[in-house]
Amino acid sequence: MPFLSPKCQILLASSIFSLSFVTVSADTLSKTIQTENAIQKSAVKSQKHIDGLDDQTRKMLEKYRSVTRQTRTLLTYNEHLQALLDSQEIEKASFEQQLTEIETTQQEIVPLILNMQASLEQFVQLDIPFLPEERKQRVSSLKAMMTRADVTNAEKFRRIIEAYQIENDYGNTIEAYRANIELEGKISSVDFLRLGRVALYYQRLDGSETGVWNNAEKSWKPLSNEYRNSIRQGLRMARKEAAPDLLTLPIPTAKEAKQ
Repeated sequence: MPFLSPKCQILLASSIFSLSFVTVSADTLSKTIQTENAIQKSAVKSQKHIDGLDDQTRKMLEKYRSVTRQTRTLLTYNEHLQALLDSQEIEKASFEQQLTEIETTQQEIVPLILNMQASLEQFVQLDIPFLPEERKQRVSSLKAMMTRADVTNAEKFRRIIEAYQIENDYGNTIEAYRANIELEGKISSVDFLRLGRVALYYQRLDGSETGVWNNAEKSWKPLSNEYRNSIRQGLRMARKEAAPDLLTLPIPTAKEAKQ
């Protein structure tokens, strides 16, 4: 084998070293690339994991906020229900008290109604005898109603008050009406003039006779003819056929009440 010159030996060694260096650099670069790819894959995987955790955290936060809102809503609703229950308890206690009072009132109102009905009946009997049939019928109807089970005490009381109001109104009005009257043992049709409860007059339809009711003696008392025109004018005024005016009429004196 021929020997190489020293210069050729140096060139050959340099070539071998360069080739070895290139081989080593290529291996290093490959490993570096592999390492970088692994790092990138790991980074991508980590990012996906982080993104997944972020989505999970966001969902948990939204769920927490939703649960918090529902909790506040339920608390508000529960407070409202509690207020309603408290109000119902107060109403219940009030109704129980009213029921107790109603029982007491029922026991007290029945004697009151009966006394008022009896007093009204007595009052009509003692009063001057105007509209006798109408008033007696009203009193009889009230008396019959007192024993009816299908009529409530409230309705009975209302009817009694209504009857009292009607009687009260009689004292503030003037009225003319036509009815029959017994005079000297005969039934005659006459015109009646009522001045409140102060006086009750009658006049025959032909104007031939005029009289006034004497409540003390419970009888009719004839009047002189000087009052005939006044009674006639009073009848016209009561029927609204003439304007209101002064009337000259005899007024029965009030009887002193017994002590």
